[in-house]
Amino acid sequence: MENSSADAQTNTQQALAASPPEIGTPFDRAMMQRCIELARRALGRTTPNPLVGSVIVQNGEIVGEGFHPFAGQPHAEIFALRAAGEKARGATIYVNLEPCNHYGRTPPCSEALVAAGVTKVVVGMVDPNPLVAGGGVARLRAAGIEVVVGVEEAACRQLNEAFIYRILHKRPLGILKYAMTLDGKIATISGHSTWVTGQEARAQVHQLRAACDAVIVGGNTVRLDNPFLTSHHSDTHNPLRVVMSRTLNLPLDAHLWQTNDAPTLVLTEVGALPDFQDQLVKKKVEVVELTPLTPAKVMEYLYNRQLSSVLWECGGTLAARAIADGAVQKVLAFIAPKIVGGKVAPSPVGDLGLATMTEALTLERVTWRQLGPDYVVEGYLPLKG
Repeated sequence: MENSSADAQTNTQQALAASPPEIGTPFDRAMMQRCIELARRALGRTTPNPLVGSVIVQNGEIVGEGFHPFAGQPHAEIFALRAAGEKARGATIYVNLEPCNHYGRTPPCSEALVAAGVTKVVVGMVDPNPLVAGGGVARLRAAGIEVVVGVEEAACRQLNEAFIYRILHKRPLGILKYAMTLDGKIATISGHSTWVTGQEARAQVHQLRAACDAVIVGGNTVRLDNPFLTSHHSDTHNPLRVVMSRTLNLPLDAHLWQTNDAPTLVLTEVGALPDFQDQLVKKKVEVVELTPLTPAKVMEYLYNRQLSSVLWECGGTLAARAIADGAVQKVLAFIAPKIVGGKVAPSPVGDLGLATMTEALTLERVTWRQLGPDYVVEGYLPLKG
């Protein structure tokens, strides 16, 4: 027993030694969490820019706050400096992403911080954008300002994972979401799927949509489910609703053609049903022809439209194509404690051509949590190459 206790103590010490020490004071970490909270007020609205919040502290008290509302508007630091006024001089400013040091749509924030006379800058993470990438931190230090980098870095990276992925891979982050029963079905053998999960899980999906730039479905989902694909709240962001359909064999009275609350984009192949395309355009639905109409091509197109996060809410056939095409990096599976059975009842992911269990795609960084009676499992597909 003594040896077991000693081994346990050694293992604990090794684990503590292996984990990186927390950067900053508890107050620093609390202020950085406040930055993240502020940044989240602009969920779904900032693409292609990141989500950024900022807090200015003088003598232990917050004297200014701000967040970046959308591209083209001033950055978070500028709003915080405006709120603080003269109290910014000699203060500490917190920001979850490195201040920029280049001219884009707006002037560099690093110069504004130098001019304001702040004495310390606490940064959550270095900006992966090559235009910034440490340049902001270097400029501040050159001006004699103390800079601390890496406070609550994991949380800061999680907040802007889509922005980071877009910068590094030149594609939007693809998120596959589905709801299934305990026996892996997304509908019964008749195709009925209302509702697989409960109210709490559905509310979480609405929040997920509000945080994404676009949500994609295929023609079968439009025909069978007639979804709205909105965040279901008047004061939150609605994503661009995207329908992928080669044939355009779609109902003319679908909810998605109602564009007053949210825009809809239909992606099809060249020459598909010109008359139906005209009818959609009259309903203010945008129609774009892509050849070939593949998930990879769609993600390339949406990247060029400046989007950062794309939610795949499609059926199993399109989900499998999206995974195989490298258009999905993250998976959220909502699991209901229900069993419906049925050999031909649809499953969330169609044929991937995997013959053995050793070929299975194993998710990484997996977490799970309970939502009412249901559970959600979240994880990431391994990066290819």
